[in-house]
Amino acid sequence: MTRGRADANPKKRLITWIVVLVVCCGCFYAYTRNNSSSALEYGSKSLRKFGSSYWHGDDDTVDTSAKLDEDGDDGVMLRSFPVCDDRHSELIPCLDRNFIYQTRLKLDLSVMEHYERHCPQPERRYNCLIPPPPGYKIPIKWPKSRDEVWKANIPHTHLATEKSDQNWMVVKGDKISFPGGGTHFHYGADKYIASMANMLNFPDNILNNEGNIRTVFDVGCGVASFGGYLLSSGIIAMSLAPNDVHQNQIQFALERGIPAYLGVLGTKRLPYPSRSFELAHCSRCRIDWLQRNGILLLELDRVLRPGGYFAYSSPEAYAQDEEDLRIWRAMSALVERMCWKIAAKRNQTVIWVKPLTNDCFMQREPGTHPPMCKSDDDPDAVWGVPMEACITPYSSKIQKARGSGLAPWPARLTTPPPRLADLGYSDEMFVKDTDLWQRRVENYWNLLGPHIESDTVRNLMDVKANMGSFAAALNDKDVWVMNVVPEDGPNTLKIIYDRGLIGTVHNWCESFSTYPRTYDLLHAWTVFSDIEKKDCSIVDLLIEMDRILRPKGFIIVNDKRPTVELIKKYLGALHWESVATADSQLDSEQDEDVVLIIQKKMWLTSESLKDSE
Repeated sequence: MTRGRADANPKKRLITWIVVLVVCCGCFYAYTRNNSSSALEYGSKSLRKFGSSYWHGDDDTVDTSAKLDEDGDDGVMLRSFPVCDDRHSELIPCLDRNFIYQTRLKLDLSVMEHYERHCPQPERRYNCLIPPPPGYKIPIKWPKSRDEVWKANIPHTHLATEKSDQNWMVVKGDKISFPGGGTHFHYGADKYIASMANMLNFPDNILNNEGNIRTVFDVGCGVASFGGYLLSSGIIAMSLAPNDVHQNQIQFALERGIPAYLGVLGTKRLPYPSRSFELAHCSRCRIDWLQRNGILLLELDRVLRPGGYFAYSSPEAYAQDEEDLRIWRAMSALVERMCWKIAAKRNQTVIWVKPLTNDCFMQREPGTHPPMCKSDDDPDAVWGVPMEACITPYSSKIQKARGSGLAPWPARLTTPPPRLADLGYSDEMFVKDTDLWQRRVENYWNLLGPHIESDTVRNLMDVKANMGSFAAALNDKDVWVMNVVPEDGPNTLKIIYDRGLIGTVHNWCESFSTYPRTYDLLHAWTVFSDIEKKDCSIVDLLIEMDRILRPKGFIIVNDKRPTVELIKKYLGALHWESVATADSQLDSEQDEDVVLIIQKKMWLTSESLKDSE
């Protein structure tokens, strides 16, 4: 009997443990079903294991599941982040259509709301590293990249077929070439640009008009050949297109080394201050300029400088069928009420010019539409600000000066612009800032010197640009800089544009509007300290920077020592490495700051390697 009882107890305990185990497994399964995606996990603090491994350029293979090590300061240190599913190699979190579908956002498609930014909440953010596509190669260097890129880096050839009659792009073996064509310039952007300059009687048929046209806005830009061919004339274009049916056009533009940005003329103001561009361009950009009382054309008017041009190449400008004539008459009437005049009209293109002063506006009949904007409207407030169907009047300074008062390029890069006074900045502050960043950039390049050649970097981003002096100091190098100004700081973006540079407004608590792997170098001056003050996640920003940065690309961190030390703890987890460190000793304001140069390693998932073999 004693023996029989002894046999029964272990059996009962075994059954009990099996029941407990089944219940625990059931709870765990239910939890993961509710808190995960089939492709990857959400939330920077909810790291879970992923099965794939990754490959270094030096042939090392390391497990990419999330791992933790003990650390003396806070107890744990992340060894690695998981890798996203290969299907997400082109993820743009705030322009993600799958996110829109999943959250059932009620958007008005007729006004392009579905192409505007819609960012996931922190708990729904992807916490993984975006893998390159199978067969990814280090991009072809500028200037050769203007004309050809690796097909494996952007494995989308539908535009080559769809636009085959317009010479947008041609597939040639393992490369995609760009003959320079466009919807209205099949025979090349260079000839089209020279023709526009000839229409305006500019000297030597050069569109920069002796430096008086420097910043251009190309809306509906395609693969940005127009902007790419302007660069040789000393003109820089902000090429804009949405993530639409031609969804990879901006990705191609940036892969080519041409300035470009994902955006749309929808319901929100463009992320540029008033009076940013000397010329706007639309070549069959498929925009209904008459909708909503001309609100989109009025937004274009807001960002054009006094005396700025709008070059419009479209059937309405030359066709004679009834519908095109109706649109042309209505558009002509609208721009006349906006006080624009035709500067030139030839064949497929019309070029309007904006007035230099408010005189014409004051002579309009009372009640004329579109109305003038209200006096309390700030034309430079752009982050999340709805468009308005009204005309932005000029300030009394512009009225008196009869124009923007800007020096021709390249003198305007270092000449204090008149709008400094809007921010309470003096000419002396501007000159001092320019000189200081010249020395800082020289220091950066001395640190980078052993790791780069003259053509190593092309696409640069200044994550917190202030007055654009970092970009100004790089003017002698064959690079371009996307200058990013925080949405909640001084609105210095207008100073940046007045210097003949380009940029945008952004909140770094959110993802940036660009494809993965589009920038060669990111410059982060005190931005991590700013993120901490906003109570946003430094880890989220690091993962976002990894998404933006090309393999083998660089990050320059210039920040407080404790912040830099924190960033160093994540280098291994991100598959980055420190290549140089130095104290910032150039000015008394940065006595405690440290410069850290980071390089992103080249890696592919094991699945990508198999696919590319």
